[in-house]
Amino acid sequence: MSISEITIPKTSPRRTAHFATRWLPSSTAIVTAHGELDAANADEFFSYAASHSGRMTQLVLDLTGVDFFGTSGFSALHSLNVRCAADGIEWTLVPSPAVNRLLHICDPESALPVQPTIEVALGEAPRLLQLVAESR
Repeated sequence: MSISEITIPKTSPRRTAHFATRWLPSSTAIVTAHGELDAANADEFFSYAASHSGRMTQLVLDLTGVDFFGTSGFSALHSLNVRCAADGIEWTLVPSPAVNRLLHICDPESALPVQPTIEVALGEAPRLLQLVAESR
């Protein structure tokens, strides 16, 4: 498993977006974003997420660490959707509450592929809790 990371600063030192990629053996890339996605870095986010499109067959966007998501971020997701469709890449995103708020406004038909967790996005069965009898 290889990991590549890049940090893209925005105009203010406290307002930063961090992007990282984790590769799984099945040509699956998990691209993680933390911070704020807006007009200042949406193009960089798109470029970063699409940068390995020739190597991947599946892309999972982990946006659970995004605490602000502007309309430019939504435009980047739409562009990524088009790019993945053209390249035959199966993709999905796991949103944070901030991303979910904007998706409810900008994507009311739920056209973008959204999953509640990384495990579900990867097709892994959720771990069930084992009931243990109380000892007396």
